[in-house]
Amino acid sequence: MSREILLLVDALAREKNVSKEIVFSALEAALASATRRRNHDQGDVRVAIDRETGTYESFRRWLVVADEAVEDPTMQIGISEARKRIADIELDEYIEEALEPIDFGRIGAQAAKQTIVQKIREAEREQLLADFLERKEHLVTGNIKRIERGSAIIDAGRIEAILPRDQMIPKENLRMGDRVKACLMSVDRSARGPQLVLSRTSPQFLIKLFELEVPEIEDGLLEIKAAARDPGVRAKIAVKSNDARIDPIGTCVGMRGSRVQAVTNELAGERVDIVLWSADPAQLVIGALAPAEVSSVVVDEDAHSMDVVVDENELALAIGRNGQNVRLASELTGWTINLMTVEESKERAETEHETIRKLFMEKLDVDREVADVLIEEGFSTIEEVAYVPLNEMLEIESFDEETVNELRNRARNVLLTAAIVDEEQLEHVSEDLLNLDGMDKPLAAKLARSGVLSRDALADLAVDDLIELLGIDIERAKSLIMTARAHWFE
Repeated sequence: MSREILLLVDALAREKNVSKEIVFSALEAALASATRRRNHDQGDVRVAIDRETGTYESFRRWLVVADEAVEDPTMQIGISEARKRIADIELDEYIEEALEPIDFGRIGAQAAKQTIVQKIREAEREQLLADFLERKEHLVTGNIKRIERGSAIIDAGRIEAILPRDQMIPKENLRMGDRVKACLMSVDRSARGPQLVLSRTSPQFLIKLFELEVPEIEDGLLEIKAAARDPGVRAKIAVKSNDARIDPIGTCVGMRGSRVQAVTNELAGERVDIVLWSADPAQLVIGALAPAEVSSVVVDEDAHSMDVVVDENELALAIGRNGQNVRLASELTGWTINLMTVEESKERAETEHETIRKLFMEKLDVDREVADVLIEEGFSTIEEVAYVPLNEMLEIESFDEETVNELRNRARNVLLTAAIVDEEQLEHVSEDLLNLDGMDKPLAAKLARSGVLSRDALADLAVDDLIELLGIDIERAKSLIMTARAHWFE
């Protein structure tokens, strides 16, 4: 019987072109399943086949867990009970009892065949997948074999792939037999069907199509630094030249637009704007908003946003249909873009100036004229007045040295008083709030002034409420609240 096992393993390994180890593992699983059925036992059975002789042994086993963690006595055993049998056994090891091996002749190759074939099929799929991924073919081309619940199953050579409905270009009517290109989005190893998940809507697909059409990209002379898409309608790519002799935009457009037109045809008519990449974020945003002309840009590094000013007659063009142009420009650059007209910009600047003016007049006890001088010289916070180098403040023509020193002293006294108040507020704040990831003392003090003294009190807030209390951006507000709520779900 041992010889029969070795012959079966050898034959199946050659027939299915998989390693003998895979067949041995499949046969062990089949024998374990048959042993459980014979013993009417749903517990864990292990079968070990000797790879040289073909003899095999069967064992009933239990996983050793902490005494309080035993949930299924047929599969687990508490460590106290386990150590009565084996004194030095540890957690996550197994207690085993030998079973009478099932007669291989009784179950026969036929009874084990289904399990063996399934294991070998999985191994074949894994091998095909590994071969495919090794070739690094991120752009997949194939014919649609069938449509299942709106998703297309694509024959990509010896392997199948799936193009989900939500990854198809809107209004694109794909049918059986159509030849399509798509970008490899992910690999789903848990799927029983096709494991390659494709996309025709991702920005990466657009990049791969340009790499196909523009040889200079593969040669390293050009780079596509970023891409953003409204699938089937409009897209933007930012390109950079690594060779001063090459015009990146003209190279991507091609002779008489041939290269960009080939990409557009593959994307069901999607119009592609090609933008010149710049390491200067403001310059990149100006290029990304084309064809609209930008008058000025104000960059807010802390909020990672830009106020972009355009003429009244350029505003509609900058926004685009349904906000498409500004949205794509924002996605392409990674910056939040706030569009406004020249008039709106003036009104906003005046509002901000009024807020800062009131702050200086109230906190520094100065008149409107002094506050306006500080604003004109670029000061916007009490901290700046207190700690900007003395020589810079002495350059202000309207102030003499005595005035500068007085302003600096007043500003520092305001900050010192605020720090003392904050420390007093922090005495009432719970440790779980102070130790929260992303929390710091200034934020905790601001929360305390509004009566938020514990982690649960923070968790009860809405995102909008937290933004209003602390003046932080939406992403940080979301992160703080989700961190505060995390223990609710543990």
